[in-house]
Amino acid sequence: MTDSITTEQRIAEWMVEQIKNQGTLKQEDAITYVRAEYGEEYIFTSESGNVSLSKEIKKAFRKHHAGRVAWDRDGFFWAWT
Repeated sequence: MTDSITTEQRIAEWMVEQIKNQGTLKQEDAITYVRAEYGEEYIFTSESGNVSLSKEIKKAFRKHHAGRVAWDRDGFFWAWT
């Protein structure tokens, strides 16, 4: 049954677990992990030159944490609320 879980969902689950265990997750650490474990297809560079996770990962992540995680825009990290 694990085949029904998408890669984006696996990444989202990993992100939430990191935040639960550590309290925060830096965007650069998430990008490093995703790039190493899953490849460049899950990473994109915005028009302003910022490297980010794919929209599909962010969508799965928001669904998975269900409002329990907040983004710190100034610090470029997520934190448990």
